[in-house]
Amino acid sequence: MTLRLSEKAGWGLADMGIGMFVVVKQLLVFSFLTTFLGVPPAVAGWVTFAVLAFDVVTDPLVGYFSDRTTGRWGRRAPWIAAGGPILALGVVAMFVVPESLSWQASALWVAGFFGLATIGFTFVAIPYGAMAGEMTRDPVERSSMTAWRMVFASLGLLIAGGVVPALAGDSREGYARAVLIVAPVIVVTVWGMLFLTRRAPRIGRASDSSFLSVLGLVLGNRPFAILVTLYAVMTLGVAIIAAGLQLAALNLVASVDGPLSGIAGALGIFSTLFACFVVGAVVSQYLWYRLSAGLGRLPALLCGLALYVVVLLLIYLALPTASLSLLALLFLFAGMGNGAYQQIPWAIYPDLMDVTRNTDDAPIEGAFSAVWLFGQKIANAVGPLILGLLLAAGGWQESTGAPVPQTDAALSMLRVALTLVPAALIALSLVGCATLFRRAMRAA
Repeated sequence: MTLRLSEKAGWGLADMGIGMFVVVKQLLVFSFLTTFLGVPPAVAGWVTFAVLAFDVVTDPLVGYFSDRTTGRWGRRAPWIAAGGPILALGVVAMFVVPESLSWQASALWVAGFFGLATIGFTFVAIPYGAMAGEMTRDPVERSSMTAWRMVFASLGLLIAGGVVPALAGDSREGYARAVLIVAPVIVVTVWGMLFLTRRAPRIGRASDSSFLSVLGLVLGNRPFAILVTLYAVMTLGVAIIAAGLQLAALNLVASVDGPLSGIAGALGIFSTLFACFVVGAVVSQYLWYRLSAGLGRLPALLCGLALYVVVLLLIYLALPTASLSLLALLFLFAGMGNGAYQQIPWAIYPDLMDVTRNTDDAPIEGAFSAVWLFGQKIANAVGPLILGLLLAAGGWQESTGAPVPQTDAALSMLRVALTLVPAALIALSLVGCATLFRRAMRAA
């Protein structure tokens, strides 16, 4: 059955709100803790790690129970509908930190509401990801759905990463005001997706398999297990970049002279660079869609990862810089590499669900979605932790307001952590895709 355009684009709409939360947790939380709340970088890394590692428990359970849900609204909609408001509430509350709190108490406050937000995120993201395996089994349709999804996700990233920091300014109160924009968008896009896809095909039969048997079926799918691992490695590199990008904008770019000075003056250096990154990801979506159709998904993915590695090495050579224009151009190309990372694996993994469904006739798309997101959430938890430990080793100094001067050793560590470390991780995943995953796909 061919999906209507409104269903494919409508399914992608939810990722606009999801993407906004991804920006908040990956780009803003670590910087907010270390720059405005006086939390030492190593402790901030442990805070984000502890909260995101909590998904080790919630992810498999939500996937399992969403597969077993019955009712007039289907297996996925009740979870998604409830998760949207929970996620929005957590996003707002974790930035409304009372000024009277010590840095230790402030860290606990952020951790508590960050945990609430991640529970809402899990309620939305896992059933939402499972829908990709239910709405169609046509690989071309899935690639089209994923392209729409990543366009909306990139718009969410642009709003949250470009507009929110600009509105937040240089104060903790500004962040509290700015995230009020994020919250309603999350709810509207998530509920809007449910409305637009209400007549799309879905699997009504609930799973009756035990938790352990379901887990065995998912992990027994060797190509899927390998792709989950390799995508987690890619995500770890991206998470490290995301966690430290704002620090780089504050400390490694010395000037805003040149053609982009007006934009940077209005939005700030961070928002300008992030906007270039997101624009690169958006404009490349059709390119990766066409390359996937012409070359095949795996060769197209290898091209995108190779581009990512090369651009990260060029950014390392460029930093620290007095040329915002050069850095913005590099971030545009980095965004194009990130576009391949965003789109292609997400289009491949629902096809791997079909391998198990064809052999075992098990409606366990939620379990596949849980394991798929599990690898990424672990990577997103470990990324800020690695960055925090590296910066602490380099002697990075935390602050409670304006950025403080950093030593050459600390700045050098930030430069390496945001470029060479992610480049090595993405290169490792590239090699794994070209060898391990390719062989597993041929054997499947």
